[in-house]
Amino acid sequence: MIIEPRMRGFICLTSHPKGCEQSVKNQIEYVKSKGTIDGAKKVLVIGASTGFGLASRITSAFGSGAATIGVFFEKPSAEGKTASPGWYNSAAFEVEAHKAGLYAKSINGDAFSNEVKQQTIDLIKADLGQVDLIIYSLASPVRLHPTTGVLHRSVLKPIGAPFTNKTVDFHTGKVSEISIEPCSGDDIENTVTVMGGEDWAMWMDALKEAGVLAPGATTVAYSYIGPALTEPVYRKGTIGRAKDHLEATAFEISDKLKDINGKAYVSVNKALVTQASSAIPVIPLYISLLYKTMKEEGIHEGCIEQMQRLFQQRLYNGSEIPTDDKGRIRIDDWEMRDDIQAKVDALWAQATTENLAEIGDLAGYRSDFYNLFGFEFAGVDYQADTNEVVNVPSIA
Repeated sequence: MIIEPRMRGFICLTSHPKGCEQSVKNQIEYVKSKGTIDGAKKVLVIGASTGFGLASRITSAFGSGAATIGVFFEKPSAEGKTASPGWYNSAAFEVEAHKAGLYAKSINGDAFSNEVKQQTIDLIKADLGQVDLIIYSLASPVRLHPTTGVLHRSVLKPIGAPFTNKTVDFHTGKVSEISIEPCSGDDIENTVTVMGGEDWAMWMDALKEAGVLAPGATTVAYSYIGPALTEPVYRKGTIGRAKDHLEATAFEISDKLKDINGKAYVSVNKALVTQASSAIPVIPLYISLLYKTMKEEGIHEGCIEQMQRLFQQRLYNGSEIPTDDKGRIRIDDWEMRDDIQAKVDALWAQATTENLAEIGDLAGYRSDFYNLFGFEFAGVDYQADTNEVVNVPSIA
């Protein structure tokens, strides 16, 4: 079939298998071009199919020659219906890993569930024995709690008062003012339950109890802080409470891993285009202006550049892992430079529908968004008849 992007609001309903394959190959080539990383050799990535999780898996495999197990919850393809992009990404990753002689297997299911945790443990025991790096990179808006059976939904809202500021519809380029009503009821509790650290801790407890954590095992979860500009809707909003909980959980996990000399970290990463961030008011405009500024300074990074730098210069730099005063790894250091933020603030004050294409990088934002779904990659013939049915080798 001829596969084209089909949009519904801020969601793309289709994805392109050849484009996703090209995306994975591009990321692999980037990692290989940066040289070998003396990193972990047996890696579990929870949330492995897109974004930072996929980039972490690629960096582990093609930077350090690691065997990887990826856990994700993606929609497979069917005749006449494309898979979710994460499914195609994972299929392409496994094919390339196997070509390179690397172990790579995947589990498709609800990572919040006890069943998937046990399935993963069984696979580690059977094939790898133990793992020495666990990446936790889940980005689900809902969580069915495995103990209570309650379905929790997260919300992206300010706390205490409405928030009004500029935003942009990245499809049309229209800059407008938007107001977001504050959270109410159980919104904070639900968001923390979905996006906080409880499930990460449950994973680590289960892995440790099963004896599949290697001595000195490290686990890393991903977070974001961002600038004062986005604080009311992000870091000081409901999602910020969840991130606070995630960061506090790192210390709790580290305490539990002391007897095996293990450690848990949270890495604070850069603002990037994701399907989730595209739906958060204010964020697309901020990212558009940030991209323009960082590209001009020659310090722009996408997911794979961020993760390669995290692994090479932070996690496996040959010495102690550098952290901030709250124990967090900061790989958002270039985004948060004072000069970068000052330029973004100045551009924010100027931004209008008429000048955004000039003062911001809306084209780059749009391109990155379509890339998430396998579209707009050089070297891919999007007019060609493409087989939408693709299997993930270890799942098929």
